[in-house]
Amino acid sequence: MKSEFETIEFTALDGFKCNLKHYLSPNPSKGPILLVHGAGVRADIFCPPNEQNIVEMLADDGYDVWLENWRASIDLPPTEWDLDVVARNDHPAAVQKVLELTGSKNLKALIHCQGSTSFMISVALGLVPQVTTIVSNAVSLHPKVPGFSRFKLNVLVPIVHQLFDFLNPQWAKEAPDFKTKLMKAVVKMTHWEKDTDVGKFVSFTYGSGMPALWELENLDKRTMTWIEDEFAAVPLSFFNHIRFCISKGVILPNDKKAVKNYAVDKLPGSPRIILFGGVKNKCFLADSQQATFAYLEAKNPGKHKLYLLDEYSHLDVFLGKNSHKDIFPIMINELNQN
Repeated sequence: MKSEFETIEFTALDGFKCNLKHYLSPNPSKGPILLVHGAGVRADIFCPPNEQNIVEMLADDGYDVWLENWRASIDLPPTEWDLDVVARNDHPAAVQKVLELTGSKNLKALIHCQGSTSFMISVALGLVPQVTTIVSNAVSLHPKVPGFSRFKLNVLVPIVHQLFDFLNPQWAKEAPDFKTKLMKAVVKMTHWEKDTDVGKFVSFTYGSGMPALWELENLDKRTMTWIEDEFAAVPLSFFNHIRFCISKGVILPNDKKAVKNYAVDKLPGSPRIILFGGVKNKCFLADSQQATFAYLEAKNPGKHKLYLLDEYSHLDVFLGKNSHKDIFPIMINELNQN
């Protein structure tokens, strides 16, 4: 990361070592905000080399910005995980650590993809009551995916899991053995989009599109090159859990015994939740956020908000060359509402 950050280690509640990246902004005038990345990336994913990224704009607006590297981060030792483990151990510890370091009684959160789904489990279980406002991108409580993604999850993932415990888009650069070379060849044969080799492997791993996580016209060349170092190992244990959730139409604990105690149908009136969904998202359909908004609106009419982004997909919401004009001002305005 850039020199404007300090790294602070924290320990998840089950003992796993994670860390926080703190943006060193002089004299922030507002309270802390925690940014939570998705699967198979790291906190840096919020810091593309664009004209302005979301971290810089939040800091310029006065926020004390903290980025959570939870156990899915490629900066940490690869480990198998599911959403339950993260929700119960990583996010509550990260929230508590930020509050401890800042002296604040509460914070706001900006959450993306599987950082969002796992964080929303934390919310639904009442494990992060100090969070007052949440901006969620792509998916939160109700995952909906394209038909081909269901096929991949139900048919292809079990086959791949016989050979691998992890998939790693870095194999597009260097495949260390015969199995990974074979996987690299499969990606080359099935993905013809004008993306980088790592970008193609990302699309093979996640979603159904070519590409799956962004619209190429939304990215500049520098960001496309930068992305090549921002994706690495993701455990197939995660895909097994999200397949279960998709089959049920709602994010649920993987532990079947825990489902009966899960509070998704009793989500507390707080926090306020602002949902963003890219209409062109081919990883999680925009219907995902629409379904969650309908659920939240039924619980607390008028409290929450939904924004559908016609020209955006999944991760280009944060990586897009025009996101600092099209999207970030909306997010910051909503964060400033309370």
